[in-house]
Amino acid sequence: MSNDRIVRAISSDGLVQAAAVCSRGLVERARTIHRTTPTATAALGRALSAASLMGNALKGQGASITLQFKGNGPLGTVLAVSDNQGNVRGYVANPGAEVPLRADGKLDVGTAVGHEGTLTVIKDLNMRDPYVGTVDLLGGEIAEDVAGYFVESEQIPTACALGVLVDRDRSVLSAGGYLIQLMPGAGEDTIAKVEGGIMAAGPVSALLQQDADPEHLLRTVMSDFDLHILETTPVEYRCYCSRERVERALISLGADELEAILREQGGCQMTCQFCDAVYEFSGEELEKLIAEIRRG
Repeated sequence: MSNDRIVRAISSDGLVQAAAVCSRGLVERARTIHRTTPTATAALGRALSAASLMGNALKGQGASITLQFKGNGPLGTVLAVSDNQGNVRGYVANPGAEVPLRADGKLDVGTAVGHEGTLTVIKDLNMRDPYVGTVDLLGGEIAEDVAGYFVESEQIPTACALGVLVDRDRSVLSAGGYLIQLMPGAGEDTIAKVEGGIMAAGPVSALLQQDADPEHLLRTVMSDFDLHILETTPVEYRCYCSRERVERALISLGADELEAILREQGGCQMTCQFCDAVYEFSGEELEKLIAEIRRG
């Protein structure tokens, strides 16, 4: 049973809000589904952790958020989607890509994602049009890029740290991170306290390896603040694919396209990008779908 969860808190003076996630279980699940290399695991794991923290902050049933990192590195697109609880799913375009370790012996996520490119954030709040914001990558390390997005697109001063520690057997030892945001009215002294706490706490993956409790992580990083815990939410890797959804996707291709597939392949096989579930459709089933479209 996974202990993955998000903890949200606010400082007693109301000037700082913070959230932390422990995501080892869901990142390990993503790794086993996508068979990622260690660097791909770290990149996808950081993106999933960030999406989970951002999704959990959304209000409104059925709301979702998508983070799309499109860098010029060998991993290609790294995509993570979260629902409004913080349950996530995602993939990396080239899960088998690997780059050499950095000089300090750590996984080089920045080079693997790419130092140049874009981060696009899509917030679907069930309005007519989703909100879409795109910023340039600051280096592809994921956490700095997420903080940069908040500062540039939402004008919220933000500190973000994300970490994934991969074991020698490629499994995930620890994963998670935090988002700390200043509320209107926070002054230089508050900023100095936040920065001091972050510096003193050190790398997030090491903190989570010692203690996988996200509340402990927040209290360590924000040791200079009196914190009020607002809520704790369990999170998991969760895909929403189903045969019905795949059927709807096939119908959306239109009758001509389906007839071409029927002619060329006699049936079709659809694989979910997020969980690798395979959906088989026989020629007969495709014929039924075509008839349905034709009937309109």
